[in-house]
Amino acid sequence: MELAAIFGVVWTLSILNFLYSASLSIPPYVSPLALVIVMLAFLFNPLKVFRHDARFWFLRICGRMFGAPFFHVGFADFWLADQLNSFVTALLDFQFLVCFYLTNGNWLEAGDTSMCMEKNFIIRPIVNCIPAWLRFAQCLRRYYDTREAFPHLVNAGKYASTFFVVIFGTLRAVYKDDYKSFADNPYVFLWIVAQIISSSYAYTWDIKMDWGLLDKSAGENKFLREEIVYSSTVRSIYSHFLINCCAFIVYVM
Repeated sequence: MELAAIFGVVWTLSILNFLYSASLSIPPYVSPLALVIVMLAFLFNPLKVFRHDARFWFLRICGRMFGAPFFHVGFADFWLADQLNSFVTALLDFQFLVCFYLTNGNWLEAGDTSMCMEKNFIIRPIVNCIPAWLRFAQCLRRYYDTREAFPHLVNAGKYASTFFVVIFGTLRAVYKDDYKSFADNPYVFLWIVAQIISSSYAYTWDIKMDWGLLDKSAGENKFLREEIVYSSTVRSIYSHFLINCCAFIVYVM
């Protein structure tokens, strides 16, 4: 809690410094960079202070995670990679930050940032695929270790579907000016199909495999699961849960 409070104060000071940069006579875009530097310095600080063991345990797990599929996959490895798949937007923001400070020479104004976002057709798609690749590689490694096609290869297919979404989405953006209308671009339809397949794949896996729902042999809780938190008579709760989960996955994808 102490560290969380400290970082909360640091983050708040960074925001205030950005908002009142003119009054403080400080270039506004110094603050975001300084905040990132402070966070990275904390993470990589070799001194045995500020949760040294926890920080370097995290770094070791990150090393194993990014080394997939060359290492045996433990629980912490795939758990952290799963979390990273929920932080794709944060990774893209970090890519934008790095690109911004490498290409923007004026720290007083943002200028044209399109080359770091919608016109970046190489680095940004690669960053977008990194979390899915890590889990894909881990699934292949787990199949190599266990020789169990199910669930490991099937799970790998779920993450591989993300690659097609990113590829077709990138091609759609690259060639959008070559067509008079949005509907004439063939990559639009390929991207939509890839989105539908990927979202359906992820939704089915999450509902069936991760949460154990839709179990036909769950006794009186048919199509739910054997152990449930809420009474089986209150099925509307689970219906809303399934619908909201589907909407969330579509939004994220």
